[in-house]
Amino acid sequence: MCKLPRMLLGLLFVISTPSMAAEVTRPPNVIFILADDLGYGDLGCYGSTKIRTPNIDRLATEGMRLTRHYSGNAVCAPSRCVLMTGLHPGHAFIRNNRTVGEEGQYPIPAGTKTLVRRFHNAGYFCGAFGKWGLGGPTSEGRPLQQGIDRFFGYNCQGFAHNFYPDTLWDNEMRVALRNPKFKAHQPLPDNADPNDPTSYLPYRGEDYSADVIHAQAIKFIRDNSARPFFLYVPSTIPHLSLQVPEDSLAEYVGQIEDAPYKGERRYLPHQHPHACYAAMVSRLDRYVGEIVAEIKELDLEQKTIIIFSSDNGPAANQVGGSDSDFFDSAGGLTGKKGSLQEGGIRVPGIVRWPGKIPAGIVSARITGFEDWTPTLFDLAGLNLEDRQNLDGISFADTLCGKPQLERPFMYREFARQQSVWSGKWKAIRNHLAKADDPLANKTELYDLAADPTESNDVSAANPQELARLEKILEDQHRPSDLFPIPALDAK
Repeated sequence: MCKLPRMLLGLLFVISTPSMAAEVTRPPNVIFILADDLGYGDLGCYGSTKIRTPNIDRLATEGMRLTRHYSGNAVCAPSRCVLMTGLHPGHAFIRNNRTVGEEGQYPIPAGTKTLVRRFHNAGYFCGAFGKWGLGGPTSEGRPLQQGIDRFFGYNCQGFAHNFYPDTLWDNEMRVALRNPKFKAHQPLPDNADPNDPTSYLPYRGEDYSADVIHAQAIKFIRDNSARPFFLYVPSTIPHLSLQVPEDSLAEYVGQIEDAPYKGERRYLPHQHPHACYAAMVSRLDRYVGEIVAEIKELDLEQKTIIIFSSDNGPAANQVGGSDSDFFDSAGGLTGKKGSLQEGGIRVPGIVRWPGKIPAGIVSARITGFEDWTPTLFDLAGLNLEDRQNLDGISFADTLCGKPQLERPFMYREFARQQSVWSGKWKAIRNHLAKADDPLANKTELYDLAADPTESNDVSAANPQELARLEKILEDQHRPSDLFPIPALDAK
């Protein structure tokens, strides 16, 4: 753990003035930036050659870059549930996306020990700015009922498909934006010229939601600089629809291969879809740079842990004008969002804390979203209740450059798939959507060290390893009445 020895800390407290003691013992701020559908290969520090991300890349050079970091699940809501609860998908309450009513995802229960609630109870002021997705605006899962003191953004991911909405949530009140109301899923009219920029004017407004939300996040940092804070920034970028202000778009138009997307595959049309996607990622990178600059200006660098990651892999190719293959968004891995293959859930993971986390280090330790709760509490030197009831394993020692035992295993399940990682091995079951599918009992085994693209099933050649991992698959799944997996729960 990155903290002073208890004896030294006590001596500092004794010999210091009250104000100096408070400064020594104040725990670090935490800023957790979560991109939406950003692929493992969409950042320069992870190999992108088409998208410019200098600020995020700088975070990586000034901190630690994780190369085997896994999102909580393969889609939005269940991934965020794992992050917030420290429970893997076989134990977590939310295991898939499910809209309830006009607005809101199925809610996590009242009293859930979320990551933000734990920080709130530890004396932190907690803010969330972006997309929540764990309970509608009138449900027990809404942000201000789950440990968040200040919220601004979208409650539900369905509304977040439009970056020019007519309203956003400010705590528990709607606030109007200077945007006309229009649907986030509509094609270009047949009589519209796809090569005429004016054909796309109906799909924009004056207030780009990500800009408005970012401004509130910066204000939160300023307003709370004198006390420990937890800032959660679940950005909506680069999730579809493809929309970005003209100043960002101009950075890529004419510089990148492109052709109009007319909206025939859901979401909104765009004249320059490739340029727009790259520009969205670069705009998120700009926000990251401005957050770091604000922390520096307030002299909080040494007192602030910054984490950057993504909620799952990149969008399926061509959906809504996306083109993950063109950008190699999965970083050469197989699979995309909605899949437990590597490309669907292996995500960027960057952690920066100057003076505590060594700079420029790359770690291949297997880590997942459930690990953040124990890791952050260990880094901050805070007591963590019910640690034994969490699935997460702290990797604070790894972040601090200390030796640490390898994670015994990591488990995931989603709708029709089940998977477990252990060292170089990965076992995965597909075809679980039907109870009577004859392929449901087939487990594939991959040696990711030799075969990172999961191309060669070696289960037949490694029966003992296969049996060991199949036992974990069986043990880690706890049936859910809300989100059953037919092939597993029919038993």
